[in-house]
Amino acid sequence: MNSIKPEILAPAGNLQKLKTAINFGADAVYLGGSKLNLRAFADNFTDEELKEGIEYAHKRGRKVYVTVNVFPHNGDLYGLEDYLKKLYDFKVDAIIVSDPGIIMTCKECAPNLEIHLSTQANTVNWKSIMFWYKQGIKRVVTARELSLDEIKEIKEKIPKDCEIEAFVHGSMCMSYSGRCLLSNYMTGRDSNRGACAQPCRYKYYLMEEKRKEEYYPILEDDRGTYIMNSKDLCMIKYIPDLVKSGIDSFKIEGRMKSAFYVATVVKAYRAAVDAYFDDPTNYKFNEAWMDCLEMASHRKFYTGFYFNEPNKQIYESSSYIRNCDIIGIVKSFDKTNNVVEVEQKNKVYDGDEIKVLRPDVEIFNVNIENMVDKDGEKIESAPRAQMIFRFNSSKELKENDILIKNK
Repeated sequence: MNSIKPEILAPAGNLQKLKTAINFGADAVYLGGSKLNLRAFADNFTDEELKEGIEYAHKRGRKVYVTVNVFPHNGDLYGLEDYLKKLYDFKVDAIIVSDPGIIMTCKECAPNLEIHLSTQANTVNWKSIMFWYKQGIKRVVTARELSLDEIKEIKEKIPKDCEIEAFVHGSMCMSYSGRCLLSNYMTGRDSNRGACAQPCRYKYYLMEEKRKEEYYPILEDDRGTYIMNSKDLCMIKYIPDLVKSGIDSFKIEGRMKSAFYVATVVKAYRAAVDAYFDDPTNYKFNEAWMDCLEMASHRKFYTGFYFNEPNKQIYESSSYIRNCDIIGIVKSFDKTNNVVEVEQKNKVYDGDEIKVLRPDVEIFNVNIENMVDKDGEKIESAPRAQMIFRFNSSKELKENDILIKNK
């Protein structure tokens, strides 16, 4: 068994999500800075936000990795040296890179900045990892096409100080290691420079050349078919298998996802990993962890390529399963009067039963009673986004508790 507990690495699409990930138990976060990352439409971080996020993480003994993982064209290289130096000065723990030119530039201008190799580099064998290791790469994010047996063999053949990071949860691209040109051809948006339009999620029909306007489902289904549409990866039921394969960092996808998603996924994997390392011999999967994962918006789950079952990857719908809505974040709790102050996220009514999501505590229920607005006026619902409202609670709540309601 891997004697070192694997790192739980969470996505941080903005500063709020970074803090949520850290608060709910992530050992490290990965995020996009102001340049050269593969999530052009995420909030990403300004320099000031990045400084604050790094300080927040480091004060709590956690790490921050910055994605510099585009495949840059010539014009993307302007200002690269200054950007890499700035990341080093900000004390970023590592950068995640896929392009050899960026790696070479980093070694020239910021030689002490740790480099992790992105999954976009499609590394599928131990010889390739040895090549990158000799270039000074500290960690390799393996291609998503590898099985657990292949990862285990890789770990047995590479140096002990060369780490393996692998995705364990989240939305997966159906293209080889996420490298795709469909978006470029269909929309002009370059997926390898952070602007993917996700045409793999579109619904497609087949049309015979001489029978225009006659559309044939590729499967015998009048709704069409999603021939490239991938389910969401979920490996929480297989923590022992992941650990025994030697993976050093369990990576969660989702820089475009909500803080609610980050909280539920990190909470579930934190509990599962800790439970396994507390008592590997008597470890049992807790269905409450899956219940937690299924609260946030997701597609159907599958196990990817880990067990050599890629045929289970594609399915008939691109729609999300939404079991719960986040209805607010607790701003404060008045212990004297048992009054909760909440910032609203989705509409909620006086009398609703809601769930409370908090780090290190089982999810529990409370009822909203005596709802009032910020001026103390009685209200029947909180309909406006980000409005402040208050209610009485029979249980003590804490700042930053996430409040959820079943749909």
